Amino acid sequence: MSTFTQEWQDWKTRREADLAEPHGWLALVSLDWLTDSPREYPGIPGRWWQDADAAYVDPAGASLAHEGQAITEVRRFELVNSGAGTRVLAGDVEIEVARRSGYLIRVHDPKAEVLRAFHGVPAYEPSPSWVLSGRFEPFASPRPTTVGAVVEGLSHVYTAPGVVHFSHDGVTHSLTAFNGRDGGLSILFTDETSGDTTYAANRSLPVGAPAPDGSVTLDFNRATNLPCAFTGFATCPLPPAGNHLPFAVEAGEKTPYERG
Repeated sequence: MSTFTQEWQDWKTRREADLAEPHGWLALVSLDWLTDSPREYPGIPGRWWQDADAAYVDPAGASLAHEGQAITEVRRFELVNSGAGTRVLAGDVEIEVARRSGYLIRVHDPKAEVLRAFHGVPAYEPSPSWVLSGRFEPFASPRPTTVGAVVEGLSHVYTAPGVVHFSHDGVTHSLTAFNGRDGGLSILFTDETSGDTTYAANRSLPVGAPAPDGSVTLDFNRATNLPCAFTGFATCPLPPAGNHLPFAVEAGEKTPYERG
């Protein structure tokens, strides 16, 4: 096995181990949108509601904890829209609170059927031909960018720092990039495999931090599915306008077995 293939296989193994975490995305079993009236939700302890700014839970006698402390009275959660959620522990499940325009709660259960049945993610065989050179062109100032979501009527707003340009078969293409990890970028895209061999709504390509001259590497072998490809309880964003590639990116993850 070549070093390139071995490194990709090691990456894939780590990726699948992350997906198999007991309280990860494959463990989702429900999603409920909060209202302004305190109420109970099926299978979820406590009473939950929201106002214009925050979500709330009244334990109502249930044993709940947040960040290592028992919740003994009404707890308030004010979160960033489209940002990270927070988790409330209830026995062996975790109740995620997140803000997606309004507030939602969803349960991560290590006994979830999808998680128990998980046996990896199908993917194209890795090929160095899908490692492409590109150039990052920053905007004069980062642009708030509104995109749709896999949930009808919902939208997300992310900050786009710029555009990545690259060539494929002699044609130049440009993709809007969002901020990624460790100074890198994250590109949401579709292509001519979307809805055929790959998940229809989106895939995500992580890109390392641009070099001082703006150069970047796009390794489409590491294009991944978002949580919505595995579960109907996710609210993933759609790619920004213009982020469709007019050719088949036969690299990276394919449509999950769970959606097959």
